[in-house]
Amino acid sequence: MTNFISVQLKKASEVDLAKPLCKFIQQSYPGAEAQAEHCRAAEELSRLRKSALGRPLDKHESALETLLRYYDQLCSIEPKFPFSENQICVTFTWKDAFDKGSLFGGSAKLALASLGYEKTCVLFNCGALASQIAAEQNLENDEGLKAAAKHYQFASGAFQHIKDTVLSALNREPTVDISPDTVGTLSLIMLAQAQEVFFLKATRDKMKDGIIAKLANQAADYYGDAYKQCQYKDTLPKEVFPVLAAKHCIMQANAEYHQSILAKQQKKFGEEIGRLQHAADLVKTVASRYDEYINVKDLVDKINRALAAAKKDNDFIYHDRVPDLKDLESIGKASLVKSTPVVVPLSQKFTDLFEKMVPLQVQQSVSVYNQRKADLVNRSIAQMREATNLANGVLASLNLPAAIEDVSGDTVPQSILNKSKSVIEQGGIQTVDQLIKDLPELLQRNKEILDESLRLLDEEETTDNDLRTKFKERWQRTPSNELYKSLRAEGANYHSIMNKAMQADGQVKERYQSHRDTIALLCKPEAELNAAIPSANPAKTLQGNEVVNVLRTLLASLDEVKKEREQLENDLKSVNFDMTSKFLTALAQDGAINEEAISVTELDRIYGSYTQKVQESLKKQEELLKNIQNAHQDFSKMKQSNNESNLREEVLKNLAIANDNFVELVANLKEGTKFYNELTELLLKFQNKCSDIVFARKTERDELLKDLQQSIAREPSAPSIPLPTYQTTSAGGSKPAASTPTPAPRTMVGTKPQPPARPPPPVISETSSSSSASAPAGAPAAPAAAPVPTPGASAPAASTAPSQAQGPPYPTYPGYPGYCQMPMPMGYNPYMYGQYNLPYAPSPMYQTPGQAPYPPPQQPGYPFPQQPYYPQQ
Repeated sequence: MTNFISVQLKKASEVDLAKPLCKFIQQSYPGAEAQAEHCRAAEELSRLRKSALGRPLDKHESALETLLRYYDQLCSIEPKFPFSENQICVTFTWKDAFDKGSLFGGSAKLALASLGYEKTCVLFNCGALASQIAAEQNLENDEGLKAAAKHYQFASGAFQHIKDTVLSALNREPTVDISPDTVGTLSLIMLAQAQEVFFLKATRDKMKDGIIAKLANQAADYYGDAYKQCQYKDTLPKEVFPVLAAKHCIMQANAEYHQSILAKQQKKFGEEIGRLQHAADLVKTVASRYDEYINVKDLVDKINRALAAAKKDNDFIYHDRVPDLKDLESIGKASLVKSTPVVVPLSQKFTDLFEKMVPLQVQQSVSVYNQRKADLVNRSIAQMREATNLANGVLASLNLPAAIEDVSGDTVPQSILNKSKSVIEQGGIQTVDQLIKDLPELLQRNKEILDESLRLLDEEETTDNDLRTKFKERWQRTPSNELYKSLRAEGANYHSIMNKAMQADGQVKERYQSHRDTIALLCKPEAELNAAIPSANPAKTLQGNEVVNVLRTLLASLDEVKKEREQLENDLKSVNFDMTSKFLTALAQDGAINEEAISVTELDRIYGSYTQKVQESLKKQEELLKNIQNAHQDFSKMKQSNNESNLREEVLKNLAIANDNFVELVANLKEGTKFYNELTELLLKFQNKCSDIVFARKTERDELLKDLQQSIAREPSAPSIPLPTYQTTSAGGSKPAASTPTPAPRTMVGTKPQPPARPPPPVISETSSSSSASAPAGAPAAPAAAPVPTPGASAPAASTAPSQAQGPPYPTYPGYPGYCQMPMPMGYNPYMYGQYNLPYAPSPMYQTPGQAPYPPPQQPGYPFPQQPYYPQQ
């Protein structure tokens, strides 16, 4: 009697997880040691998948443990790796667990680049294997009963979790086996079986009959609900329906039997007989309809013995009135089971292979924080550099400090000599020329990388559009133009960046051309430099003057501010604070990260003192420049003025400006070179992303094309196969008139002899006897009386064909039919990946008789196979 339903495992195609994960790790984690550790973990994950999915699994706890560990590992890596079609593109292909394939080969499958899909299918296998392990348990001992109940409840929880999450995990229509309707029904079936196990344990432990009756009644209720959910759906294997219907009747019969014992104890002998009669009717229904699936002989004998004894005692002793079934008090229900919720980790032996890897959400938060930090530091450094350039410009316009050093009027001031020496040490004008010459080459290299990346996307998108135009609705995958939106936006951003860089390059070149001659002069030896500077009368009267001393003091203070500023810039660049722990703590506590609030607080704490020093430096320089300008006005009034001295001062000013321009040009050009080199690394990563997704799309395209070609090859080449002449002959033997002759089937080479007429069907009921008696003895069967059914047409009523709709059998309940036909399974799965409905699907019910390998014609009046186990009630 203890027939339990177990679920078949889904089959997965082989996938190499190590290669794409290692590639992502190498691109995302700079440390060689971290890369090696994470890559080893990726290889271990790939081996774990192969162990869990790449071989047949035993119906044992150890096999289930392997599946659970793999599921837990998938859950742990989900926040750490961006699995998607346009990032880490790994296509997972799974077959439908219940699809047996078609006559021409092929079975329903679905391929998706989604980790959620992989998780759903693995969890389905966890529930399926748990159901198989539970079905293998020995229910004659407590250990087996406990293990079976535990696994059935786990399986119920797994299927219920899939029902709640599958649509959001896939974002598209799933295969039938993992659709919400199917897994919802499976969850209820597993719960019903767990309840039945508790009923068996209560019976074995000889608990009170009232409790046992409630447990059985609850199990019957679960089985009835499960049957109603899948009654009109062609999703589960056909043998599931009769088992559910039989289990519903058996559990209800057990409930009535144990309730009858309770009634006998309460001396309600009429109620005892009524309940036993109902139980006998229920098991009789099971024995007559479902004995092919479940043997209830022992239960039938037990109930019949109890019923006979109760009737005998009541007839001779009690004479209690037997109430109608509708007047009996309903039996209560007691549920001892519930679906085990899916709480990760499911495995007790789980260890996270990527424990040291930062989750993707934390990585993104750290990246945004680093950008905020860079903006703050760059803004502070830019303010200081602008202030320094302003100070240099003001001093150059005032010819300071050269003006107060030029005491002879014939030698080169020491400040100019120092500037000349510095420029020469840095390579002089040749350095600038080489840096400017390198920029176009660097730019061209980056443009070529970007153009090649976008070309790959364009070619694949063109191919996808062509195939979509060719196959139309059959081309069922995400359009490339939608999939590449983020990549194209990234490419457009790189284009914009390079355009701005080209504009900056042009400004640097223009500035260089305007100051090239003066910078070249500054690179000359001291003698040539002195000769190029006009002579002037010495300003000996200004030596030791108070105004000169004040200017020297102010200039020294300004130099000190500049040096402090350089140190402050180095300090700002050297500050390093790892925010990973902060974000991990926030993620663990709140389940989410408020990056902006955390970053702003930490940046203010870390860099608050530095930004304050920057503002103080700017304010101090402003005061010094104001004092220097005032002192220089006094100095200019005191200095003897003539044309030669003015010309000399102008040249000295230009040389000071040339030095400042050289320093700034070299810094700008080196930054530009560094920018182009860093951009090259980013563009190479972008190119890798484009090539990876294009390769993955090509693999997916080839597989989809293969499935489509197989599907098209399976479609019939002719619209229909005409019926042979003998099947269209009327009852009188004359041929019907036809405007055109009926062509012979194309599979027939020659004329095939007609099959002999079949005898009339055997008499199995009064109705069929009367109908068959009306035919003349020895007359051949009239095919016209039993036309071949066509899809969509209703079959004629036959003597053995039921006439009512199927439902859980309630033989004597008011309002429920006593008999109904089992629903016929459909041969077409609408969710088959890459398959399409065949307009003339081969089926034993709809094939042309007399043509190999099809069966001979049906007997008249029997459009359906005879069903000896479903007699008319």
